[in-house]
Amino acid sequence: MSDIEPTAAPAPRSAVRHVQIDTENQGQRLDKVLAQLLLGVPRSRIFRLIRRGEVRVNGRRAGPEQRLVAGDSVRLPPVREADPEAPRRVPASLVKAVEQAIIHEDERLLVLDKPAGLAVHGGSGLSFGVIETLRASRPSETLELAHRLDRDTSGLLIVTRRGSALRTLHALLRDGEVQKSYLTLLAGPMESRP
Repeated sequence: MSDIEPTAAPAPRSAVRHVQIDTENQGQRLDKVLAQLLLGVPRSRIFRLIRRGEVRVNGRRAGPEQRLVAGDSVRLPPVREADPEAPRRVPASLVKAVEQAIIHEDERLLVLDKPAGLAVHGGSGLSFGVIETLRASRPSETLELAHRLDRDTSGLLIVTRRGSALRTLHALLRDGEVQKSYLTLLAGPMESRP
């Protein structure tokens, strides 16, 4: 027997899986559902899997924007996923800041007063944004962004806690039933241009 300690094995690849879409995920985009099903897989990898035809809906190729319906069968290829039991390493200060930004919470929604400088989601060199932070602090919930705000923009941000709430909000936004107000602060005189 050797005295050498075995090194940690890389994350195992999952097997091909077939997932049946339920009514709670009905109406959601394929890429959003895949992000929930393939934990820890970067969005760029998810889009590559879709583009290469490795993800199938009802046996056919699908685009990331395809809306799923209850009963659809989604084929998930074998990929390395993050261990769902592994803790997300969101800095405690970020969790505290995001939780303190919540101004309304009910069984369907969270509404946050997002400060300027805080990204809504990770990417482009950022590991964590509001949504990743909320998911890490509330791992038993299914949280989705209803819309986005630019990183440098402050304002109210709606996060849904149920797929049905997300579908309702998206329909309201799409149909122009949501009134939005914007306020811009300027420093110095404004020049008029011809």
